[in-house]
Amino acid sequence: MKRIIVLMLLLSVTATKFSFAQKQQPNVLWVLTDDHRYDAVRSFNKMLTGKEESALGYVESPNIDRLASMGTTFINTYCQAQGCAPSRASMHYGRYPFRSGVYEFEYHNNNSDNSYPHLPEQMEKLGYQTVHIGKLGVRLRTIKNGKAVAPNMYQTDIDSKTLANEGLAEWGKISLLKEIDGQKLKKPFRNIKYLKTEDGKFHFFTKELEEQNPQFAGMAQNIYDELDLLRKHTPKKPETVFNQGILGGVSPRSAGKTRDGYYTSSFIDFLKNENKEFKLGKAAFKGVNSEKPLFCHIGYDFPHTPVLPPAEYRERFQKYKYNIPNLTKEEWANMPKQLKKQVGNSYSNDFTDEQKLSMIQDYYAFCAYGDDLVGQSVDAFIEYSKKKNQPWLVVYVNGDHGWKLNEHGAYSKFTPWDIDAHNPIVVVSSDKKAFPAGKVVRDYTEFVDIAPTILADAGANLKDKKFDYLDGMNLADVAAEKAPKRDYVIGESHAVTGPRAFIRTKEYVFSMQTRPTKKRGENMKWALNASYKDLDPALFDMKKDPQETNNLAFDKKYSKIAKAMKQKLINVVLGDNRAEVNWGKGMNAINTKVYHSNFAPGAHDYKLNLKK
Repeated sequence: MKRIIVLMLLLSVTATKFSFAQKQQPNVLWVLTDDHRYDAVRSFNKMLTGKEESALGYVESPNIDRLASMGTTFINTYCQAQGCAPSRASMHYGRYPFRSGVYEFEYHNNNSDNSYPHLPEQMEKLGYQTVHIGKLGVRLRTIKNGKAVAPNMYQTDIDSKTLANEGLAEWGKISLLKEIDGQKLKKPFRNIKYLKTEDGKFHFFTKELEEQNPQFAGMAQNIYDELDLLRKHTPKKPETVFNQGILGGVSPRSAGKTRDGYYTSSFIDFLKNENKEFKLGKAAFKGVNSEKPLFCHIGYDFPHTPVLPPAEYRERFQKYKYNIPNLTKEEWANMPKQLKKQVGNSYSNDFTDEQKLSMIQDYYAFCAYGDDLVGQSVDAFIEYSKKKNQPWLVVYVNGDHGWKLNEHGAYSKFTPWDIDAHNPIVVVSSDKKAFPAGKVVRDYTEFVDIAPTILADAGANLKDKKFDYLDGMNLADVAAEKAPKRDYVIGESHAVTGPRAFIRTKEYVFSMQTRPTKKRGENMKWALNASYKDLDPALFDMKKDPQETNNLAFDKKYSKIAKAMKQKLINVVLGDNRAEVNWGKGMNAINTKVYHSNFAPGAHDYKLNLKK
């Protein structure tokens, strides 16, 4: 009998050890690109349309395609806000904008009663070493001694400012410029933008600089010509060599020596230098801590403006011809006022055919270059994890939102149109049961799913009350069909376009203005009593009109659909635990009073049955 008891105890201990081994925390790499259209990736196009090319033409993405073959693709993922800062906030907080109170590019704090831990903070609590490289875009502050100061969201942060300060990036800002080539300026310039060529020379493109310092006249023109730049412009703001924003051109630096290139090489150096320092210019950073699991977030800038692919990529893509989208008179006539405003801010329909073609070629060339960098980073991460005999997880997010290439007559983003809001996610794991290789999930998923997915894989118990604030689902549960199926995805953004929310099903998408102004805490229920016309609605039939050019919001045949979607949208976004905070002016985000609206609690149940 004693022998049996001893044997049972040994088996119990062995089982416990085996269970613990099975639950070893994985290293996690979260990769995010910027302004990245889903149709720049061949495998995504194949999943969505059956064709590898974009509707516009040739694209190239061998490394992201490889990730899709290695893991699970959530092809119908949508972002919650079509602007960098609110979209990135939704990912880091795992919360919708209408729940977190972060709607656009406002600085905000973590000191309100509506504030909860962000993803890297939670990962640190789980024992992870947290690292960020590249663009972050989350404008978080914390209040200390009555002042809003920047918190250290990640333990190690190798950001774009570091590259600029070390003179490594091909573009960026210099915080204080007093002289050029040893010649003192008439007066200093702060946060002045530059382009830096291979020879180490800085090129500035500020009209005031040249006017005040005639010896530098022609500097902007010279770099404009040298790099064959296409700068942002509209009929109201014609193109000049001083315009902000670059839609096309050639990189002033070679491949690998660009801003994004240094993100990749810095990450590889970080992994190679275990438990010791490495240099990035004159700046020193500690390498990976081999005693802890790793959580690293790389935020690439590509293909965000300035769109400057390295020479070999640009030259290769210039041989391809593309189908150029054009805005019709019919679409413009029925376009909602808010969306017309955004199109007007980035109107490109009047560009010459040559300019439109160049804009498209350079964009896709830049995406192809970025694809190579993503591949290098992921390969280095997996190699490190395998060398350490550690499990691993890669979460690849294709853009914080999309980008228009003259669809609807514009460049830029900020709208709920599919080309701006549709951003697939690929999850690759050493655990093929959780995220099977080559699997395609077509159920709706959202950016708020990213935080719970990573946390759950890292060992967090999402059923614990302390995680109740999370709005998303664990993508592993979605892949295993254990999660509720969404009939719709939802979001709201205030940036540029103005306060506008959207709700999207597989058949229809409806969007509307949510309030007359951006003032937080005021007129929160405006849409409940506003006339349908004042809501500035848009409704598109995705099966008949996948390009979303024919607004049916006032078509009587679709009135029942519009009414049902409007009511659901109002109840969820405005009435199901909505939060707004007037954070404060600029970076001085010291206000913490939260305004709530909760007239339809529980409305966000993922269910929406539509009958025409």
